[in-house]
Parts: sequence; C-alpha cells; structure tokens
Amino acid sequence: MTSRRIPAGADPVRPGPDRPLTIWVDGEAVTGTAGQTIAGVLLGAGRRQWRTTHQDGAPRGVFCGIGVCFDCVVEVNGLRDVRACLRRAQDGDVVVRQGGPVAVGERAGESGGTVAPAAGRDGHGEPEVTR
Repeated sequence: MTSRRIPAGADPVRPGPDRPLTIWVDGEAVTGTAGQTIAGVLLGAGRRQWRTTHQDGAPRGVFCGIGVCFDCVVEVNGLRDVRACLRRAQDGDVVVRQGGPVAVGERAGESGGTVAPAAGRDGHGEPEVTR
C-alpha cells in the first residue's frame, strides 16, 4: 500500500473530480477525498501511527490494510475499535486515537461480549473478545 495519493487526472481508472472532505483527528482538521478510508486520509496527511498498544505503548497504524490485524483501530464518532482501514471517511467524522488499557466490557458495539484483559491472539496485546 502506498501512502501517496494519485491525483484524479493521473489515475488510469478516471474516477471523476475529487470531492474534498475534512475529518477531525484529536481535534485537528485533516483533509482527504470522498471515497478514502480513514486510514487513507491519515496516510495521505503523512500520519503513520495513530494508536498505541495498551501493554507497552508501542505505536501502531496500518499493518495489513484489509481489516485483519486490528492495528489501525480508532474511535470514530464515539464508537471505539473501528478499523480505520475499512471505514470510509465521512465529512465531519470525529476520530480519536486509541491507546492505553481497555477496560473489561468497555468496547462499544460488542453487545453480549466481554473483553478479556489478557493479550489477544493477534500477538499485539489486543484484548480478545469472547461471546
């Protein structure tokens, strides 16, 4: 995955004119283009890390880029653990970087599940959700 964006005029797919959008990342405006994922907007703005692991504070950003590794999770409009590589950015989205420990049962959108405080199966210290 490249972090450089191809201008619409140079893109062989010819996607049409760009429609700019602005998302708010930790209170700072970051501009992108409609159709980009949140990770794409962040990478296009030169950001390579936007989360830290809860165990040792190691920086994380996009690793797999296809929603498998959970390294790119962020809070979007109040919902935690949104995979930035899968979520299309919407104009006005409020994105908050995640870091630090996740309390048991704190995850939004995980109804009926619990979050184990131990390291998860991804090897990056992520909490493991059980149902």
